[in-house]
Amino acid sequence: MMRERNKRSLHILRRVIVSVVFVLLASIHFVLFGQWVTFVFAAVAIGLLWLLEGWLYPKRGNVLLAFGGVILGYFVAQLVWNVLNQMVLLRLPQAYQFYFSALLMYLGFFLPYTAKRPTFAGISLEEEKSSSADLKILDTSVIIDGRIADVAETGFISGVVIIPKFVLNEIQALADSRDPIKRSRARRGLDILNKLKENTLIELRIVSRDFPEIRGVDMKLIALAKELRANIVTNDYNLNKIAKLDDIRILNINDLANALKMVFLPGEELELDVLKEGKENNQGVGYLPDGTMVVVANGQGYIGKRILVKVTSVLQTSAGRIVFTEVKK
Repeated sequence: MMRERNKRSLHILRRVIVSVVFVLLASIHFVLFGQWVTFVFAAVAIGLLWLLEGWLYPKRGNVLLAFGGVILGYFVAQLVWNVLNQMVLLRLPQAYQFYFSALLMYLGFFLPYTAKRPTFAGISLEEEKSSSADLKILDTSVIIDGRIADVAETGFISGVVIIPKFVLNEIQALADSRDPIKRSRARRGLDILNKLKENTLIELRIVSRDFPEIRGVDMKLIALAKELRANIVTNDYNLNKIAKLDDIRILNINDLANALKMVFLPGEELELDVLKEGKENNQGVGYLPDGTMVVVANGQGYIGKRILVKVTSVLQTSAGRIVFTEVKK
């Protein structure tokens, strides 16, 4: 954002300098020929300069087009001048032809050369190539999940966070659903977006880029990530697998949560509240503060009590981590 503001300041400074040059040339013309109308003509040229450059600035351009623009500007100036002189009421002094040539050749050279590339919600392709690691696209599941706001508050997610418009449309459709559970989760997702918007550690942007030829939000997310060279933040298992096939980096909130869970080795001891029966005979089940399930062998008789248990083994599954223990006598 700072670099973009600096670019715009340089463009404005250049326009001011060229405008001053027009005024100086008009002053010299007035001293030599005594025609005050030259100031009016210079003012019109300056107005056209600011108007046309402001209109043409977002257009794509490069050095080759810049030099081609000089030639085109010259011929357009000659054409316009000849047309004006063919009109009976607008026979202008030949000296004013310089303004036409200078103005249009200036626009023809500088505008294509300094124009920025096409952007999506203020994100230029040049910035994407240099800082693709800072671009993160949120999918519907991770927004509705809600944990992304807490992760962003800690500073583990930084840079530009992108919300595609088609993801917002999907959340809005869920918020209007007749299913009360889907409706409440989607509305919480909208609250999470407002919370992310207020976070000063990240820069939240909404991208209107869509892919009408692609069906399905997941495939659109992958296409957008390819185009922007961005990462996808999700907790969707299927999207995770598909994106990896396309060599797109996935930041999975569930993987982060599992990585932050406590690590236990066989023989370690811990205190646990046994809350319910287990699936196997005479088992008890409790949970650690991070949500990890702890299975207690011969722990059925301790339901509702806080006991000391010893770790026997740890099982890592796709659903999470399970710690198996036994009651410490």
